[in-house]
Amino acid sequence: MSRFLTALCVLVSVIALPAHANDSEAETSLGGLTLKQSEHISMDSEDLFISKEQVRVKYRFTNHSDKDVTTLISFPLPTFPRDEEEVWFFMDPPDFGMMPFETKIDGKLAPLTRVTRAMLGERDITERVKALGWPVNRFGMHGYDWQFNEMSAEERQPFIEEGLIRKVEYDGVAWFPAWQVVWHITREQTFPAGKSVTVEHSYAPLTGGSVGGALHKNVRKDYPEGIAEYRKRYCVDDYFLKGFDKRVAAKGENGGMNGETWIGYVLSSGANWKGPIKDFRLVIDKGSADNLVSFCMDGIKKIAPTQFEVRKKNFEPKDDLNILIVEWFNPEG
Repeated sequence: MSRFLTALCVLVSVIALPAHANDSEAETSLGGLTLKQSEHISMDSEDLFISKEQVRVKYRFTNHSDKDVTTLISFPLPTFPRDEEEVWFFMDPPDFGMMPFETKIDGKLAPLTRVTRAMLGERDITERVKALGWPVNRFGMHGYDWQFNEMSAEERQPFIEEGLIRKVEYDGVAWFPAWQVVWHITREQTFPAGKSVTVEHSYAPLTGGSVGGALHKNVRKDYPEGIAEYRKRYCVDDYFLKGFDKRVAAKGENGGMNGETWIGYVLSSGANWKGPIKDFRLVIDKGSADNLVSFCMDGIKKIAPTQFEVRKKNFEPKDDLNILIVEWFNPEG
């Protein structure tokens, strides 16, 4: 995200990290938790519903082999966008351990495990970070930056060469942890030979958002990089902006303020199963008929005053989903 947009969010937002994903097969190896391609199990269908209040997803998997397959399944949560990490570093991030999350397998509740890893690109450095006595979850640990800044250049150099810390020009020069914190919700699951299994997840999403933002005409004019990011991240187009301007004009000077909700969902891990997702359905509910919604997906169909549907056959997701919902509220109640 651009430096402008990040700064704007800090000034006018109450932010929480978007956190949703697709199931993926995983393995626990020497390097940590790793997502892997499934050789025998296909995702026959995925029915996904997303709103501000709830996310529900129902999968149907089939084991095409003649043997039962017991494997580790991971539900990966999105990382903080790299350019926003300095902001999050000084804030209290969402507690993923407290996020309400429920999984059912063929209608029965499944036990879950929450895993936190320190990642440098594809390299898992969790054990190295722990050996140094540094917390893996570096967010909210405000002593980190001062610890690294107080080191001498000679003390810092080995960690710089190892890639563990990095220099950031943020309110002056500062040194920050270089790894990304990656969260997974995992479970062990058995797929019976030659049979299908239904898996359902439901939870209240951890959404991000702001009051105001880069959508207003004067902000778009003065800071074009802000709206350029909206176009890229949420596929905001001219039609959406005309609708936004029309609503702002209709509200009048004292008619209300707009707020934004940002929801992210990791779709790309759904490509780790055998073959494509045979039958994919997405429904997004914007909450109110007066609200606006934008996200990057083709074949969008309006099916209700607040709901939009996308259906695909043999879907191979390559990108993750980012959703923007804009709503208005009256400050006078």
